[in-house]
Amino acid sequence: MDSLAVPDRIDPIATIDAAFGIELFESQVASRHLDLAARRLGAARQGFYSIGSSGHEGNAAVAAALRVDDPALLHYRSAAFFVQRCRRIPGSDPIRDVLLGVVAAAADPISGGRHKVIGSAAASIIPQTSTIASHLPRAVGLAFALDRAAKQGVSCPWPADAVVVCSFGDASANHSTAVGAINAALYAAHQGVPIPLVFVCEDNGLGISVPTAPDWIERAYGPRPGLTYLAADGCDLPDVLGAAQDAVQLARTWRVPVFLHLRTVRLGGHAGSDVESAYRGPADIAADLARDPLLGTARYLMSAGIADADDLLERYERIGARVRETADEVVHEARLDSAAAVIAPLAPTHPLAIRDDVTRPGLGVPPAQAPAGELRRACAPRPPDPSKTADRTARMTLAQAINHTLGELLARDSDVLVFGEDVGRKGGVYGVTKGLRKRFGARRVFDTLLDEQSILGTALGTGLAGFIPIPEVQYLAYVHNAADQIRGEAATLQFFSNGRYRNPMVVRIAGLAYQKGFGGHFHNDDSLAALRDIPGVVVAVPARADDAAALLRTCVSAARVDGRVCLFVEPIALYHTRDLHPGDESWLAATGSEHIPIGSARSYRNGNDLTIVTFGNGVPMSLRTADRLAAQGIHTRVLDLRWLNPLPVADLLRHADATGRVLVADETRSSGGVSESVYAALIDAGYRGALARVTSADSFVPLGPAADTVLLSESAIESGAQHLMRG
Repeated sequence: MDSLAVPDRIDPIATIDAAFGIELFESQVASRHLDLAARRLGAARQGFYSIGSSGHEGNAAVAAALRVDDPALLHYRSAAFFVQRCRRIPGSDPIRDVLLGVVAAAADPISGGRHKVIGSAAASIIPQTSTIASHLPRAVGLAFALDRAAKQGVSCPWPADAVVVCSFGDASANHSTAVGAINAALYAAHQGVPIPLVFVCEDNGLGISVPTAPDWIERAYGPRPGLTYLAADGCDLPDVLGAAQDAVQLARTWRVPVFLHLRTVRLGGHAGSDVESAYRGPADIAADLARDPLLGTARYLMSAGIADADDLLERYERIGARVRETADEVVHEARLDSAAAVIAPLAPTHPLAIRDDVTRPGLGVPPAQAPAGELRRACAPRPPDPSKTADRTARMTLAQAINHTLGELLARDSDVLVFGEDVGRKGGVYGVTKGLRKRFGARRVFDTLLDEQSILGTALGTGLAGFIPIPEVQYLAYVHNAADQIRGEAATLQFFSNGRYRNPMVVRIAGLAYQKGFGGHFHNDDSLAALRDIPGVVVAVPARADDAAALLRTCVSAARVDGRVCLFVEPIALYHTRDLHPGDESWLAATGSEHIPIGSARSYRNGNDLTIVTFGNGVPMSLRTADRLAAQGIHTRVLDLRWLNPLPVADLLRHADATGRVLVADETRSSGGVSESVYAALIDAGYRGALARVTSADSFVPLGPAADTVLLSESAIESGAQHLMRG
């Protein structure tokens, strides 16, 4: 679609009465004094964050153009926006809230003392990290989710006509994450998908010390097809207000993305430790000071006859005194004083509630998500269609079990979404989602752009809006294109919001090695190290059909109950495996209805000579090896970890102690592989028996038969077992 014509702008000056003008000025003044207080606290070693908003106070007018129930994902120079919006929340004290964050007080109402973030549950401000532009994919996903939630009867924290606002700097606009997110928003809107989103680029012309070309943002985003571009002087309050009102009106009315470009200044350097005179000339600094938005607003208020200089100075000093007094108070607030207190929001777990959700019968909207009235009746449970309901006792391959379980989950709860590259029409590269789009429709099962950041951003936004997203990343190697969306965004939201916001999701990842006739590194990646060290993230790896079904159900329920971020790694080479030994079809299994708690392993055999600890492809390899070892008089048990984060430490220790000899058969690499964590877990738990490991080499996986030279093999497992027994 083409860019929308901008409506005739209502004269913003006519809409700013005396009370409103003073209110905006006071929000700007409060923001400036908060910056000054943060620097004073830092100099006194009582504060710990000094990236300020000075020069960006015009964003108070952006807040004024929006409703309190319009979700906001903000640039870190957004204190004036925060103060202005929170003024509309009864009982809110934005000055105190910001300062509690600066001093890392446990009483900070959004992060609980974990980080200085701009966020508020009551004000619909979702806290963001400082990672450059990493919040834009989530903002696109949230805008995508608003209309979809309303149409599907999924309870959402925000109304169906809400607009998402997402702010960022001019330097961030050049980041691939921002470019990809804006492209994804335009691509969706081009196809008629509602994306009510206002991108606000606050352009102060600098990325720390690196200047942005003065005309670059306009040239890069002004002529974009499908993107309505609006610009304003960010230091001119009426101009900002008028442009922001236009942007919000367009986004709310037409449900399309709008780009609002605010030309601002940055006063006082990037942060408290930054001396900008080291890289900027006196004339440039003086020119920015002359454009100070507080002075601009003061001049406007005086010229409009709303206030005189004495009145404005009195307000400035009064607010400054209030900020200083509050700063003196908050330094005495308690801070987090234990690791347990710090990590409390990271991985909430209610295993009994998860079990109950797994075993909950029925179709339709889950109780926690059910809307009221007509929507509740419209989404009430309906009897399943017998022709579309597979028998849980039928024996299946791993791929068939995942497909069947996804179908059950989609049929039971309307909050479940399945999406990714090729998952819809094609049914997945390996057929794992085959038929789901036809059964449940393109609103529930859909294809995405070939962009992992956008896929995970869609999950981040839909999870925030009340859905349980199950995105697919087509190959493990492709996760690294967008790892920060998991590491920096998904995993941190509950941490930085003290559990007030959450983004539940189950990311399906086809991965690991041993594909025959197809592969090379990008389709046989055997490294999980970058996923396993993310705090709070659950990593599951099923090896057979029954475990795949049960682990997937548990992950979805953990996402729903506790807001967990789960990574469900599916061994590609086992997708269609039927046999453990040729022709025996013993690797087929029924999906059943079993619930497998997070952090519980599965044991095979009951030998007392040796325990082989493994997972994924290593499970059938170790079982075949165990059969050969039995013929040699070595009786083993094989322990399938199933959960790689958290590890099933209790089961691991019990089976290790049962034999006193442990061989870890690890298909990942020797360095950074799973075996290192298994070793550490056993030793930390007090295991003192024999311990050895066999792994894949520290190498990328080559194409063809050469792969066998670097991957864990059954012969290596057998040799390792024999050596351990001799030792």
